[in-house]
Amino acid sequence: MDKIRIRGGRPLEGRIAISGAKNAALPLLTASLLTDEALVLRNLPHLADIATMTHLLAQHGTDLSMAGAHPGGGHMGQVLELRAGDITSTEAPYDIVRKMRASVLVLGPLLARCGQARVSLPGGCAIGTRPVDMHIRGLEALGAEIELDDGYIVARAPGGLRGGTVVFPRVSVGATENLLMAATLAKGEVVLENAAREPEVGDLANCLNAMGARIEGIGGDTLHIQGVDRLHGADYAVLPDRIEAATYAIAAAITGGKVELLGAQSSTMEAVAAALGQANVSLRPTECGVMVECGNSGGGSSGGGDRWVHSIDVSTAPYPGFPTDLQAQMMALMAMADGASMITETIFENRFQHVPELMRMGADITVKGATAMVRGRGGPGGPGLHGAPVMATDLRASVSLVLAGLAAEGETIVNRVYHLDRGYERLEEKLSGCGADIERLTA
Repeated sequence: MDKIRIRGGRPLEGRIAISGAKNAALPLLTASLLTDEALVLRNLPHLADIATMTHLLAQHGTDLSMAGAHPGGGHMGQVLELRAGDITSTEAPYDIVRKMRASVLVLGPLLARCGQARVSLPGGCAIGTRPVDMHIRGLEALGAEIELDDGYIVARAPGGLRGGTVVFPRVSVGATENLLMAATLAKGEVVLENAAREPEVGDLANCLNAMGARIEGIGGDTLHIQGVDRLHGADYAVLPDRIEAATYAIAAAITGGKVELLGAQSSTMEAVAAALGQANVSLRPTECGVMVECGNSGGGSSGGGDRWVHSIDVSTAPYPGFPTDLQAQMMALMAMADGASMITETIFENRFQHVPELMRMGADITVKGATAMVRGRGGPGGPGLHGAPVMATDLRASVSLVLAGLAAEGETIVNRVYHLDRGYERLEEKLSGCGADIERLTA
């Protein structure tokens, strides 16, 4: 099993290309099931989760062909053509779905196009309960008949889905995406209220409109979808990954460096920029993306002035709030801040699994319920963190340990890095290109 070795203490300096967003690419891939024409997706990241989803789509009968890299080259990602001319199977089996929760997103498209679907209850990271009840209740509101049978969601709509209003009891990105895709082929108007507002949801809606859907209210919490008889193919580019961009912004901050994030969109990172700004880390738009610099001195890590990360309090929230997918990374940063901070997790109840591993590196963290108090070990004269062998438990926890390793004194070994491969493309290459001493050790 692969490991990552990091020797910390080097400020990051340079440029990092931001890949296409995994959380946008996965639902975009499943949208290919809604049409018998070709959907060409550009700027796809090369990740384990993308491979899992394409494997699932192939067993449904989708033909996939790699069309090479984006003609712009460089950091513009891969190009994939998907054509679901004939759906040969409407079952999403357990052995595939268990690997990744996003696999449940085939439910809406299969039901809308084929009138039936049998989808295993999903798996994925062990970061807390993420039930599919809102997916099921929403589809039932559109006329689907659904039952659970031996761990499978069995859905039928032989006469097709119909218009209706779905009010989500709480914000759910996955449920919004599933219902959004299903609604495009419904008879009549579908209204989704309290819908997720994440940029990845908007990216899906824009792609669906490019395929002939009629969706209004994109970016807001109420979506209006006028059902159409069929969708056609499209050529669409996945938006840049705001979580990856923010992770590398935190990497620059935790090492006291200066990094330009190529392709990053500041418009999708406003909550992150605000939080990091309070922590003495600046994010400013450039012609090519976003420049990140720790401190207020200017001129890179060699400048004078206040170069320390300041402690702040953070609470996760649905978009446009601070992302839960950055909570672990922010905790690593606060472990190197110059004071005490409070980090509150409001989305998932089991997303502090990185805390014991950070504490192995010297972090001073106390967890009480959904809140963690982090007493920073940075600042003038602070003891900092030290390298240690640590174990990754989920995707974002994995990268938080890498971030801590970049700032720690000595050597850090991160085990179970297969979690990282689910969501970060060429992580070691991107960090080493900015001066990090990091390498993958293959067993």
